[in-house]
Parts: sequence; structure tokens; C-alpha cells
Amino acid sequence: HYFTVLFGHEGQKPLELRCEDEVDGDEWVEAIHQASYSDILIEREVLMQKYIHLVQIVETEKVAANQLRHQLEDQDTEIERLKSEIVALNKTKEKMRPYQGNQEDEDPDIKKIKKVQSFMRGWLCRRKWKTIVQDYICSPHAESMRKRNQIVFNMVEAESEYVHQLYVLVNCFLRPLRMAASSKKPPISHDDVSSIFLNSETIMFLHEIFHQGLKARIANWPTLILADLFDILLPMLNIYQEFVRNHQYSLQVLANCKQNRDFDKLLKQYEANPACEGRMLETFLTYPMFQIPRYIITLHELLAHTPHEHVERKSLEFAKSKLEELSRVMHDEVSDTENIRKNLAIERTIVEGCDILLDTSQTFIRQGSLIQVPSVERGKLSKVRLGSLSLKKEGERQCFLFTKHFLICTRSSGGKLHLLKTGGVLSLIECTLVEETEVS
Repeated sequence: HYFTVLFGHEGQKPLELRCEDEVDGDEWVEAIHQASYSDILIEREVLMQKYIHLVQIVETEKVAANQLRHQLEDQDTEIERLKSEIVALNKTKEKMRPYQGNQEDEDPDIKKIKKVQSFMRGWLCRRKWKTIVQDYICSPHAESMRKRNQIVFNMVEAESEYVHQLYVLVNCFLRPLRMAASSKKPPISHDDVSSIFLNSETIMFLHEIFHQGLKARIANWPTLILADLFDILLPMLNIYQEFVRNHQYSLQVLANCKQNRDFDKLLKQYEANPACEGRMLETFLTYPMFQIPRYIITLHELLAHTPHEHVERKSLEFAKSKLEELSRVMHDEVSDTENIRKNLAIERTIVEGCDILLDTSQTFIRQGSLIQVPSVERGKLSKVRLGSLSLKKEGERQCFLFTKHFLICTRSSGGKLHLLKTGGVLSLIECTLVEETEVS
């Protein structure tokens, strides 16, 4: 399963490789096809054009919405004017009515008839009102409001559970470990405690305040106002960025600290606390990672059962958009951080080092071993760009594929990787892949 990489630069000879099986070969060929940096730039340009088009559509919709809003305001003004005219006409009518005589002079039979009529009108009114209430209880709007209330109650329960998890994290792990770090023979340093827990205590205080606000709102049910709570919460959620960015590093520091027997023994004692319910410290450190996506899902469900004319709809939509924006920023930062760590990990495994891996825009795609096959032309061994090979021997290379470069290394007997002196770092910006289909 043999393929060749041709480079667009003059003076560069083709790179000839093969794999052990067909599936692996197809995967390598497809991966190299997709690794072209120029293709990525073209795709980015297409996406930017689509984004600009969508922005223009949004702006047009905003202008149309403003026009409709102005029309509604004009109509409201007209309605108020007509109401005032009706009130004035009613007052004029009252003045024009003739003076009615004293009701005490009415006939007793007339009074009885009026009393029966009043009773019948009341009975009919109560029956009509009962029908209206029953119809509303069975209506889609009432069902939607019941679901909305259930979402709010579930959110309060989930927030209560989350605050309890943060309380266990701080009081069963963070504060005891701080005390242990200040002991005579500390099993862990204060720097490691800060690296593992970072600002989790601040997050706990924030959600305790938010939880108290939710309980106060529920106490006033059915008058339920939530939007102002999210207005208070949103500016403080930036503390999650630092926690999420540090999460992977905190787990690595914790794993390194567990190598210390004294620390591992102490941590198991803390995890045996009944409040932990058998959960490990890593589990509690992971809970804050899912809180913002959980808020986004809750707001989606809440808006699905909130009428468009509801007084809180705009505020809830604004809170959802801000949370989605924060979630995207955090996801991008985590992806960039993981990519940098992966590149640095590969760079450390190469004895000579590799400067091109220090480029933050260099994204890792795949790694594995490939076999370099010797080229034979007219019974003679041709010169190969990746070192000399005999006719009987094939060279196994450890390869790393990135979006911009292709690294080729040899592995020494000690297991260390060495870049090939000639052609160890190949640029993929201007290269052509040629696949040989013939078995010979």
C-alpha cells in the first residue's frame, strides 16, 4: 500500500511511503489531503463570507423590527386618544339622562322581579365564569405555563444540589488541605493547593447568593421574576473562564501529588467522608465545568414555554445569548490550550526539539509509524531524500502530521525520537499527493 508525496518546491524530491494494510494507508492519504494549509484558508474565507451575509440579514431584520415597533407605539397612542374620547362621551351621556325618581316609591312587585332577575344574572355569570376557567385549565397556554413552572422548580433543585457539591468541595477538601499545607510536615504545598482548586471557593460564594435569590423568588410564587437574577449573575460568570482554562492542569497537578504516599493516604481519608457519598475529588472538580451549559439548556427550555409578549422574554433571551457567547469563548480557550499542550508534549519527546511546534496555529492531526520503501529504477537503488536504504531493508519512521508540517523521526534503541537530518520537517503548504495503485 504505497503512496508518494510530491512537493511544489523546485529541487525537492518526492517522498515515498507505504503502510502495512490498506485501511491504514487510506487513512494516512485522507489525513494528508485534509492537512493542506491553503485549503483551510480557503474554507475560512468562505465561512467569513457567509458570516458577513448573515450579519447583513440580521441588520435588515433589526431595521424592520424598529419600524414595526414605531408603528405599534403610534397605534398605542391612537388607542389612548380614542379611550379618552369614549370616557368624555360617557360623561356627557350621564349628564343628559333624566332625573330618576326615588326607588323607594317603586312597586313591591317590581322590586321582587328585579331581585329575581339579579339572582338569575348572578347564576348565569358564575356558570359562564366556571366554563371560562375550565377551558383555560385545559388550554395549551395553561399547559405551557405549568411546564414553565416545573422548569423553574427543577432549576431551583439543581442549583441547590450544585451549591451542596461546591460546599463539599470547599469544606471537605480545599480548607482541610490548606491546613495540611501549613503543618510541620506538609504532604502538599500551598502552590499545589491553589493550582488544584483555583477560585472554586469564590464560585461557591457566588452560587450561594444566586441560590438565596432563587428561593426568595419561589417564596413569592405565582409572581415569579427571574430575569433580574440573571442580570446580577452574568457579570460574575467570567470567573468560570479561569477555572475552565485551568481544569486540565489542576487534574495533572493532582495526579502528580498522588505520587506522594502521605498525600494519597490523607486524600483517601477525606474521600471517605459520608458527605462525599463515595465520590472522588476529581468528580467534584469536574462539576463546575458543566454548570454554564446547564444554564444554557435551562434557558432554552424556559424560553420555549415563555410567550413572546411575556415581560421577561427579552431579558431571558439576552441572558441566554451572553451565556452562549461565554461558553464559546471558554470552549475555544480550552481547545487552544489542549492543542498547545499536545504540541509541547510531542516537542519534548524529540531529542533535538522542534521549533515549528511552538507555533500556536499549528494543529496536531495524527501520529503513527510508516515504512519508507526504497526506490528502484532500472535495477539500481535511487537516492532517497530520507536517508540511504539498501535494497533488502525498509526503514520504519515515526511520523507526526500537523496542519502545516509533516515530521519524520527515527526511534533509537533507547526509545528516543530523533528528527531526520535531511527532510525531517516537511512543509505541506505546497505539496501534491500521488497514490500508486499498482502492486509492482
